Amino acid sequence: MAAATLLAAALGGGVGGMVGYNLADQPQSTAGSSLDAAKPPARQATDAPAGSAEQVAAKVLPTVVQIRVSGRTSTGEASGVILSADGLILTNNHVVEGAANGGQLTVVFNDGRRASASIVGRDPSADIAVIKATGVSGLTPAELGRSDDLAVGQDVIAVGSPLGLSGTVTTGIISALNRPVLTGGEGSGQATVLDAIQTDAAINPGNSGGPLVDTQGRVIGINSAIATISGGGNQSGSIGLGFAIPIDQVRRIADELVQKGKSTQAVLGVGINDAAQGGAQIAKVDPGGPADQAGIKVGDVVTKIDGRLIQDGDALVAAIRSHAPGDKVTLNVGDRTVQVTLDSRTV
Repeated sequence: MAAATLLAAALGGGVGGMVGYNLADQPQSTAGSSLDAAKPPARQATDAPAGSAEQVAAKVLPTVVQIRVSGRTSTGEASGVILSADGLILTNNHVVEGAANGGQLTVVFNDGRRASASIVGRDPSADIAVIKATGVSGLTPAELGRSDDLAVGQDVIAVGSPLGLSGTVTTGIISALNRPVLTGGEGSGQATVLDAIQTDAAINPGNSGGPLVDTQGRVIGINSAIATISGGGNQSGSIGLGFAIPIDQVRRIADELVQKGKSTQAVLGVGINDAAQGGAQIAKVDPGGPADQAGIKVGDVVTKIDGRLIQDGDALVAAIRSHAPGDKVTLNVGDRTVQVTLDSRTV
């Protein structure tokens, strides 16, 4: 009996070992795991909800180009917006000014095509330029919106070629409106003050000239400048402070550049400084100019224009630049209200 028991134990152990070996040598069942689930059907572009970043990107990307600049003093890459099927392209003046004196412009389209381009006209004071790609047709023009009805908090999307990465899409909101901003380019000081749309959509070097669009894919601004933190050497990048030129201003200037090769600018006919207690102090009045005709004197302080608060000289310059020649504006000057019809100057 003892011998039989030992034999049975030995056989039992042997069988158990054999069964264990056979199981280990076989593929494990995946019944009930995620790996057994069928691959879902391919998502269709039409599945994107209306107003989503995906839908807007699909509409806008074919209308945005990369602009490569090779000039005597600088080279670089930036962005542009297609205005016409035959190659008119909107961008910033500071993007193309390196090619203004003998440099070269190359446009790279969303489908990979390339074409050389020439400058049609540019306005350094507004940082706007129009170029023309040669030998192209059938392009997709962008849809231009409006900027006089924008609201802080409104969803926006920026498209361009930051750091040379073409076809980049970023999202954000309008962070502020009527923001006086100095941008790069020819001239300095008041000559390049923009009345900008501020956004937290990521905008980096290379986004310049590209569109800021609404949730219908309509261009509401042209990306032009970014704020960076000083003290970082040559490093710069998005810190949530990007600025775009409102499309209403851009449209007027671009149309003049296309039609005449040059543009006009609204002028008040004064020289200004920052007022010590806030506002823009009149330092000079052009004889016979709009301000002079309205009775504005040296030493007067402008605190509002059309109800908009003017905190310093740049704010007044930006506000005037946003108007067209011939517009009538209402200024709060000291304790009185003055109406002025703005004059025109060719840039």
